[in-house]
Amino acid sequence: MKAMLYRQYGSPDVLHLEEVERPTPKDGEVLVKILAASVNTLDLSMSGPMLARIITGGLRKPKDPRLGADFAGRVEAVGKNVTQFQPGDEVYGSATGSFAEYIAVPENKVALKPANSTFEEAAAVSVAALTALQGLRDKGQIQPGQKVLIYGASGGVGTFAVQLAKSFGAEVTAVCSTQNVDMACSIGADHVIDYTREDFTRNGQRYDLILAVNGYQPIFAYRRILQPTGRFVLVGASKAHIYGALLQALLLGPVISKTGSQKMGFMGIAKINQKDLMYVKELIEAGKVVSVIDRRYSLVETAEALRYLEEGRARGKVVITVNQNVNTKQSPDHSHPVT
Repeated sequence: MKAMLYRQYGSPDVLHLEEVERPTPKDGEVLVKILAASVNTLDLSMSGPMLARIITGGLRKPKDPRLGADFAGRVEAVGKNVTQFQPGDEVYGSATGSFAEYIAVPENKVALKPANSTFEEAAAVSVAALTALQGLRDKGQIQPGQKVLIYGASGGVGTFAVQLAKSFGAEVTAVCSTQNVDMACSIGADHVIDYTREDFTRNGQRYDLILAVNGYQPIFAYRRILQPTGRFVLVGASKAHIYGALLQALLLGPVISKTGSQKMGFMGIAKINQKDLMYVKELIEAGKVVSVIDRRYSLVETAEALRYLEEGRARGKVVITVNQNVNTKQSPDHSHPVT
């Protein structure tokens, strides 16, 4: 089978399409023929920041040359003791190595694909939607009627966060750039702030929950607009501010949380699990959540897709088509707003 691999650290140019052996599902695993995948910020780890090298154990070169997490496709075969799936089932999920034609994945990290989603739409879901869900529900403890601010509302995680917060019954304010205001409205935001025209940290508004997908502001600026018992959850940060924002959330967040009634901190990496995949699937089938897709690339164009993601201008998700003949680089379709 064909797979995009990286044998050394560097820019997306280090990715190469290689012919490798097709995996065989182990006990408890399903083999999926991948029809679509999507790119995430975590896929930019091929640049090899030192922290990532220490965690993975590959100091000089990648210990695991595979890349990609999100996927959607059809079950090709199942291993022993698999009880939930059979060949032919249309599924989606997340596991390392999705930039390939096949992937073997534990059945508890797979769910049936939403019936009303294309493979591309389903491939856009797993990491971004579960990050948003767990940030809002688990870390943020979102409640109906709360005022929730989503900073970085136009990206992959942000577009799901706006819709998921609405599904919880919150009043949602989305923060994004001028070009994304209409899109944020179309996916259900009650209020939209254009950060190029208004400083949302100084407009006098206060929020019960802030989910910072792109944590550009200092942590004390977020604290200023939190309700006295509000919660701040940092999910990610812009490339230029990732270490500053992350260190503030990790070091100052716990101090603020202990000394007052406001709770502030870093979410961490989403935990991929079947229960949450099924939860999001039901919301998609109910029409409460949709995938916003910015561009589509073929498998051989994966490096180009990652370069585009790295620019930080993607609206929603960037998708990789693997075994489908689909035009690349199409504009997103926002003609069906979420109601």
